[in-house]
Amino acid sequence: MSQCFTVPEPRPLEDGDKTLLPMPSPLKICFAASEVAPFSKTGGLADVAGALPRQLHRHGHDVRVITPLHGLVDCREHGLAPVDFLQDIHVDVGRHALSFSVWSKKSDKATPEIYFVDCPQMFHRESVYTGEADEAPRFALLSRAVFECCQRMAWAPDVLHCHDWHTALIPLLRRTVYEWDQLFQATRTLVTIHNIGYQGVFPSSMLDELGLDGWSHMFDQEEMREGRVNFLRTGLIYADAITTVSPSYAREIQTPEYGMGLSDLLRARSDRLTGILNGVDYDEWSPERDRYIPHRYSRARPEAKAKNKAYLLQQMGLSSEGDAPLIGIVSRLTAQKGFDLCFEVLPEILAERELRLCVLGSGETKYEEFFDWLSGHFPGRVAYFRGYSEELAHLIEAGSDMFLMPSRFEPCGLNQMFSLRYGTIPIVRRTGGLGDSVELFDVDKGTGTGFVFDRFESGALRWAMEYALRSYAKPEQWRGLMQNAMARNYSWEKQVEDYLEIYRWLPEA
Repeated sequence: MSQCFTVPEPRPLEDGDKTLLPMPSPLKICFAASEVAPFSKTGGLADVAGALPRQLHRHGHDVRVITPLHGLVDCREHGLAPVDFLQDIHVDVGRHALSFSVWSKKSDKATPEIYFVDCPQMFHRESVYTGEADEAPRFALLSRAVFECCQRMAWAPDVLHCHDWHTALIPLLRRTVYEWDQLFQATRTLVTIHNIGYQGVFPSSMLDELGLDGWSHMFDQEEMREGRVNFLRTGLIYADAITTVSPSYAREIQTPEYGMGLSDLLRARSDRLTGILNGVDYDEWSPERDRYIPHRYSRARPEAKAKNKAYLLQQMGLSSEGDAPLIGIVSRLTAQKGFDLCFEVLPEILAERELRLCVLGSGETKYEEFFDWLSGHFPGRVAYFRGYSEELAHLIEAGSDMFLMPSRFEPCGLNQMFSLRYGTIPIVRRTGGLGDSVELFDVDKGTGTGFVFDRFESGALRWAMEYALRSYAKPEQWRGLMQNAMARNYSWEKQVEDYLEIYRWLPEA
């Protein structure tokens, strides 16, 4: 593939390289993200953009988060206030003459400053992502707003940390539209890939609409000839470093099977690519302090988990007769999540064994219809709640014995790490972050934290589920497995050190 850029020969960074560009401590880190929990959320990106800055802030770094003020954000509920010197800022995004103002959530001991870009015509909509014709200008505005806000704050970030395609124009803007500004002379850019399946691909005519046609030579020229531009690809070309959300996923996306058309570029930039497993916010997801569950418990005192199970069964209309194992699912119901494997396996196992299944999620019609059919075919044994409920999601984690994630691919995944903390044993396919965070249970050694299968085949899923059900039937063995799982630490407090290492020695591309 012909490219418009020169790629260095791939090689790992050596210790000597780390002395070239040391960064100060504390660091100035600007996060740019399309969604930030708890203000707006559609998936794991929001969790990272909410939790990682908090952890960095607690370490004493100057962290500022910039995100859209989506229509679903309640300013009063979250205590947001206008920033007086960031009002009525005019930006020409190509053909779009736009104006935005900024609201903020003030920093305190626990949380960093969060700035919300308020442009009603672009962001006051019913959902974070729309698929409408102006999706590219919406997030191009967010990328421009990052620079405009930093300029007016007279704040020179050491690192601009961009997340997914929505902010992936920032490395290019740093080298083009804002190259003149000495404020950003020492600023480095980092792009994190949360899910490579979403790339922000638009017609190449969009460059004229965004006012970037003067820099069209800096976009991938083969794609330009084919009439399209790819925001994520552009960010990966010009970012000083690239991370993704698990070590295994970093390896997988360098292959044609998982790279979604970007594997060649990622292999060429492999010396700048690092996989860092996402952390878990244990302030929010921990059975010792979970505000959503009726009975709190811990690894040292796990007995109350059974009370949460009884409560969940009662709430979902499931039979509590006997000691049947309860399997939980909380998920978007899409092909990525691997539920095609369940079409054959779950009806067979439910017909053969006494178990309960509780499912929370929504998505593609065929999966919704399948779980709806399953609940009707096995009344009192299967419950399906279409949609999402934060309270029910926590209760399923606390009350289930096992948690099922048969993903076709999974960049990181968080529910398997939530499950480990709650002593809810994961049944997962070995892909991406699932393989990095769940270790196959070894009966003889008593080691491991869950049940892991390799091949994306219904027979492999059935093997893992049968293994889990046999182990559950041996109480002493199961208690040991729960202890193993609950001992694992995937907190952001631990994972943040890997990001700090990247920030401090971020190489210049």
